[in-house]
Amino acid sequence: MKVAVIKYNAGNIRSVDYALKRLGVEAVITDDKEILKSADKVIFPGVGEAETTMQHLKSNGMDLFIKNLRQPVLGICLGMQLMCRYSEEGGVDCLSIFDTAVKRFVPRQQEDKVPHMGWNTIGNVKSDLFKGCLAEEFVYFVHSFYVPVCEFTIAETAYIHPFSAALHKDNFYATQFHPEKSGSTGERILKNFLEL
Repeated sequence: MKVAVIKYNAGNIRSVDYALKRLGVEAVITDDKEILKSADKVIFPGVGEAETTMQHLKSNGMDLFIKNLRQPVLGICLGMQLMCRYSEEGGVDCLSIFDTAVKRFVPRQQEDKVPHMGWNTIGNVKSDLFKGCLAEEFVYFVHSFYVPVCEFTIAETAYIHPFSAALHKDNFYATQFHPEKSGSTGERILKNFLEL
C-alpha cells in the first residue's frame, strides 16, 4: 500500500510519519502531484495558521488538486479546518470540501482557556474510522478554532460547547484532534483509515 503525506508549509508532518512507521507503514512525504495522485491513501496534516497556509496552497494549485483527489484522504487538525468552506482565522476561503465554517473559540468563563489544549474525549462516533474505539475515548487536541457540529460530523467533543472532533464526506475524512499524538486510540484510528 502506498501512503503519501502532503508536504506543504505546515508543522507536525514528522510526527505523522513516525506514527505511520509505528504501524509498519513507510509513507512518502511529498508535494509531487503525480506521486500523490497514485497513492492509495493520502494524509493532509497540519499545524499552522489558515490564511498563510491557504495562500501557499493556492500559489502552486494544491488547493484544487486536493479537492479532486479520489482515494481516501485524511485531514488532521489544520488540515481538517482547511477542508471546510471558510475560516475565521484570517477570514479566509478554504477548500470547501465540507460546506461549513471554522469558528474561533470564545471563552464564556474564566476557566475557559484558548487554545483548547490537551486530552479530551470523543463521543457520538459514527464511521468505520472509529471501528473498535469505545465510547468516550481520550484523544489529544491543540486548537483555537473549531468546526460546529454539522451534517458531516462523525465524532463530537465538548469544550466550551460541543464541536466536531471528526468529519466525513465521500472519500474525505478529517480529525480535529491529532491521532499521531493520541496513544493507542490514535493508532487504532490511523490503522482504521489505512484499512478503509
